[in-house]
Amino acid sequence: MKASPLWAGDRFQNVHPMLPNLRDPSVPMPSLKDFICGGERRVPRGPLPSMSPLESWAKLPQSGLRVTWLGHSTMLLEIDGVRILTDPVWGPRASPSALVGPKRFQAAPVSLGEMPPVDLVLISHDHYDHLDFPTIRALARTRVPFVASLGVGAHLEYWGVQPERITELDWWESHTLPDTGVVLTAAPSQHFSGRGLKDRNATLWSSFAIQSPKHSVFFSGDTGLTTEYRPIRERLGPFDLVMLEIGAFHPAWGDIHLGPANAIKAHAMLGGAFMPVHWGMFALAMHAWDQPAERLLELAPHSDAQLLMPLLGQPAEPAHADIVQPWWRAVDSEPLSLAPGRAGEVTLPTSVSWPLD
Repeated sequence: MKASPLWAGDRFQNVHPMLPNLRDPSVPMPSLKDFICGGERRVPRGPLPSMSPLESWAKLPQSGLRVTWLGHSTMLLEIDGVRILTDPVWGPRASPSALVGPKRFQAAPVSLGEMPPVDLVLISHDHYDHLDFPTIRALARTRVPFVASLGVGAHLEYWGVQPERITELDWWESHTLPDTGVVLTAAPSQHFSGRGLKDRNATLWSSFAIQSPKHSVFFSGDTGLTTEYRPIRERLGPFDLVMLEIGAFHPAWGDIHLGPANAIKAHAMLGGAFMPVHWGMFALAMHAWDQPAERLLELAPHSDAQLLMPLLGQPAEPAHADIVQPWWRAVDSEPLSLAPGRAGEVTLPTSVSWPLD
């Protein structure tokens, strides 16, 4: 960690200049009271429509590249026969507490125990909505390897993942998954890290490129808008698919989160089919739960963005993308109801056993 050019003596730092106008100085930072009481429609009135992907996952994707949104930034990426799980969160809250903090809107469309074997777990940074203790504890009982940003491996090891299963990457460092030809490269982002009061920026935050001999995918993690996307595309693109965060945005957070408008600008630098992530599962900002999706759908026709916005649990191939159907609009128009397994209390993952040989 200390050898990294991003290490600033006692913590990591963003090294690229912050673009102008990313923060609105006239808007104060939200307070704890704002988080608890502020905003309207921050939680959907009923469960989001979802489907089980298990039947689709039993068949190989026709194009060789398929992605399934499992909620927030948790994705199952299938790239030329390799399954990669990003920022897996099955726990009930994005919080250090099991009793308080942002509670997920509903259970994942498939339980962790029902997941097919995966070849790799990818961790972008250590915030609670990306690095989930109960999920990692369950995954620690398998043999699945992890690739994570520099320093995050300490969390994984402390929670039971054997050191030999962990690969940590600094920006522009790469790891090749053995016997697959799939290469993962950590790339710049503009964010921060920390899980407590005294560990801010003690570990690194990254975006990632995932490349196979036939396809290339970009996963933003969490980030503000940065011109680093241009060199990322030049060095690691062109991309067939980019997964960019659009949720949990605020006028005072433009340097650490994209939001829909800046995600469109990021896509213009990156290219590829655009799948929005980091929305629709936790109330982490004051905006309405569906505002990121609505705003993105409004902006997309004025750009060259080919949107990919499937249901929760609906496998999608960028090569066979359909016209976006705004499925989320029906959620608040229906009477409030909690479907078993889709909303309400979420069962903590305890263990999962995959035949990974």
